[in-house]
Amino acid sequence: MDDDRRGPQLPPARGPLSAAVTAYLRDTGPLPRTGDADDADPYGDDLQLALYLCYELHYRGFAGVAARREWDPDLLRLRSALEDRFLTALRADTPGHDGLDEALADLLVEPVDGSGVSHYLADEGELWQLREYAAQRSLYHLKEADPHAWVLPRLWGRAKAAMAAVEFDEYGGGRAARVHARLFADLMRDLGLDTAYGRYLDAASAEALATVNLMSLFGLHRELRGALVGHFAAVEITSSPGSRRLAGAMRRTGAGPAAEFFYDEHVEADAVHEQVVRHEVIAGLLEEEPHLAGDVAFGIDATGHLEDRLAGRLLADWRAGRSSLRVPLETETVSVS
Repeated sequence: MDDDRRGPQLPPARGPLSAAVTAYLRDTGPLPRTGDADDADPYGDDLQLALYLCYELHYRGFAGVAARREWDPDLLRLRSALEDRFLTALRADTPGHDGLDEALADLLVEPVDGSGVSHYLADEGELWQLREYAAQRSLYHLKEADPHAWVLPRLWGRAKAAMAAVEFDEYGGGRAARVHARLFADLMRDLGLDTAYGRYLDAASAEALATVNLMSLFGLHRELRGALVGHFAAVEITSSPGSRRLAGAMRRTGAGPAAEFFYDEHVEADAVHEQVVRHEVIAGLLEEEPHLAGDVAFGIDATGHLEDRLAGRLLADWRAGRSSLRVPLETETVSVS
């Protein structure tokens, strides 16, 4: 079917780049010049939304947008310019480690001051803040593990087998009801949020968009396969303790059993995944391609950089008593996707 009506609606633009991409996808206007990306804030709303729109064509697309747009050469040319702007900024701004061993070791160290988002939500977060957090994270969690699946054709041997095993768990071990994206939709339902895919794209901050765009950037480029493995390692190694705190926050605020279960599931599963990723995926990759060690470290560091930016935005807003969302949540009529 050329006209795909199953995806979410295109969101409102956030600047000239995203406005032009939206118009082009609607067949109502031309794309901007690729050079226009050079002047855009690499972490800003306009560039991040424009890049997200380009990437989403490789997932579910958008309602009313022709499926063939996924491989539109002019759109791919613009996407490349947006990616170059984003990736150049990441390489310049990401605090680098001396090596992969140091990067991995730092992932195992919990912040002594307990200043992260999961600490805040566990200790003093309110239900409205948990709802906002879930809305922001839904851009990834409703397609959980999909960006990482892009790396499978780029791996072989131990790394491929181990990565496939972890992905199998993420997709519910063959049981539809246990697919992690489905479990997150159940969490959202407990929180009174709309579970429709892409529903909160317009509400999500630029910082949240950047964390999702990073996965797609790494996943869609074979030359960045090492960085994608590094990103995956950062997510899996840090997930278990953070999920334990978030599960506690859900219990303390009475969010509901499905909200608790999503994070309880990640406490147990990701503790196992951590070992598999470190000792099989990373070790297997470097056994075959040792020259990718620096890319793996960069993936870890870039992930931390963007997660820190998101955490700073969330905590600054919440501590000031204001919404972290561009469009504050209203009372939702829950839909089942």
